[in-house]
Amino acid sequence: MKAAQINGYGAQDVLEVTDDAPKPVAGEGQLLVEVYAASANPFDWKVREGYMQEFIPLKFPAILGGDVAGTVAEIGDGVSGFEVGQAVYGQAGAASGQGSFAEFTPVKAGQLSPKPKSIDYVTAAALPLAATSAYQALVDHINLQSGQKILIHGGGGGIGSQAIQIAKDLGAHVVTTVGTEDVDYAKELGADEVIDYKTQDFSTLVKDCDAVFDMVGGETNAKSYATLKKGGTFLSMVMKPDDDVVREYNITYIHQSSQATAERLAKVAELVDAGKLKVNVDKIFPLDQAAEALEHLKTGHPRGKVVIEVKND
Repeated sequence: MKAAQINGYGAQDVLEVTDDAPKPVAGEGQLLVEVYAASANPFDWKVREGYMQEFIPLKFPAILGGDVAGTVAEIGDGVSGFEVGQAVYGQAGAASGQGSFAEFTPVKAGQLSPKPKSIDYVTAAALPLAATSAYQALVDHINLQSGQKILIHGGGGGIGSQAIQIAKDLGAHVVTTVGTEDVDYAKELGADEVIDYKTQDFSTLVKDCDAVFDMVGGETNAKSYATLKKGGTFLSMVMKPDDDVVREYNITYIHQSSQATAERLAKVAELVDAGKLKVNVDKIFPLDQAAEALEHLKTGHPRGKVVIEVKND
């Protein structure tokens, strides 16, 4: 089986493509997916470089990759509701060593759903982590309501661009921060107010938000507390709360660990097929250039998602 794998931690050159990786099988509760496309996430290059090794030790050689779109090749014991040949998308085990940067990957059934019918495999592969993270944050955790005001940081990125669209579909007033190059893009996505963080200080411009969705951290996180109403909700995917400040501002703070469940994937597919949610694919790489794809993600400041195409539709 062809796969992009690492035999140790390091920079771009440790990710190598091989034609003779062992083909996995569907274990109990799993589906074996024939991969058509996979998208890269920052998690992938951080695992490659060893940032996660204390918490997620890998057995080498290890295949990276989480986001996946393809067809069901094999159904494991205890799995129902799927059939061989069915088009699916979801989240493979990016930290399991049997990820999606390969011709086949085993995926837990609870992390797969039928692929949206209105898009191709490349586009579908760009959705799972980004779109379900945004859906989980806005719907399941913040419970964003029509008429509420939300500040979304990083609106030009993979998760942020999905969050803008989902928040607008929920009827919220959306304020977002982006770089200069993404101002028009954020407006096209539907943001009501777009702040260029390179030339403007959002903390002096934004007040009385019902919620903040933070994917940036650092100083941006610290300055965001003051933009919330008392009783508002602050959700961050990158930083845990400062409990003293949370009490001072009388807000709810949520530190989210994203989970691409079958239920969230199904909801995202509904939004996509209804024309309410679009994903921007920044660049497509073939599997042979998986190392270059991760480097582009790390250093190229892509707008939207970076996708690795494994098999043509």
